[in-house]
Amino acid sequence: MDPYNAITVLAPVLIFYPLLIVFAFPLTLLAMMYATVLFLHVYKHRRREIYDAYSENFWDGAKQTVASVFDAQATYWNGYEVIGLDKIPDKGAALLVYYHGALPIDMYYIIAKMLLYKKRSLKNVVATFLFRLPGFKILLDVFGASSPTRDECVKMLKRGELLALSPGGVREALFSDEHYQLVWNGRLGFAKVAHEAEVTIIPVFTQNVREMFRTIKMGRRILQLLYEFTRCPLAAPIYGGFPVKMRTYIGDPIPHDSRLTPEELSEKVQMAIKNLIKKHQRVPGSILLALADRFSRKKGV
Repeated sequence: MDPYNAITVLAPVLIFYPLLIVFAFPLTLLAMMYATVLFLHVYKHRRREIYDAYSENFWDGAKQTVASVFDAQATYWNGYEVIGLDKIPDKGAALLVYYHGALPIDMYYIIAKMLLYKKRSLKNVVATFLFRLPGFKILLDVFGASSPTRDECVKMLKRGELLALSPGGVREALFSDEHYQLVWNGRLGFAKVAHEAEVTIIPVFTQNVREMFRTIKMGRRILQLLYEFTRCPLAAPIYGGFPVKMRTYIGDPIPHDSRLTPEELSEKVQMAIKNLIKKHQRVPGSILLALADRFSRKKGV
């Protein structure tokens, strides 16, 4: 083939292939989650044939299998590690408070690690719109994701369960950026829950979570106004799926202290997460340097 013609043919591929990758991966992740939904439905309706192959508990086998799939994906795609997993109790209640990436894929990874290595379920507080996605309810139900009220959160913790939430939620997911600023807007609900349930809070941060997935920055002010008006989680389009190094750092537990007001407790937790970011995150984040982090020698679980 003539070199000029070859360049003419390959140029569009070289230009658009990277764009295809970064926008296609979120769709691939969605497809993976729907495949999980399908598996759970199969497990539910064909349980008699496979029940004995798993365990005595109805959903345990399915959860362990799905956790293994996500743990393998985390290892091979992101070289994922958890530093400080031993700080999460083997039994008893605790409230994990985490920084929310553009997509909380690190929480999927943490939930998998907890099931596989500590044999504990980590319940996650999620946005209500997820329950409106067709077919997702079974996935959320099986893995303990919910949108509980404050009183329900307190009851879960008093039962000795592990609960994870992000005070920034969808707003932080969409409108934080590679500078990793917290977007909590004065939310105190989590602090009131921890105070009433008298539980320890454990701060959590995942290195490079903003480099795996990012939100479009063009027209950010307009998009933010659109979100505040509509509460539509698609107000800021997400792209990415880069195989960057990801490490989740479990911070030092913050024990219950009845002398602290919810405002003081919230400030203390914010400071703990900011310190984790300051210590472990390059700011502003860089996708290229986060890819280079795959060659770092620090090890976790």
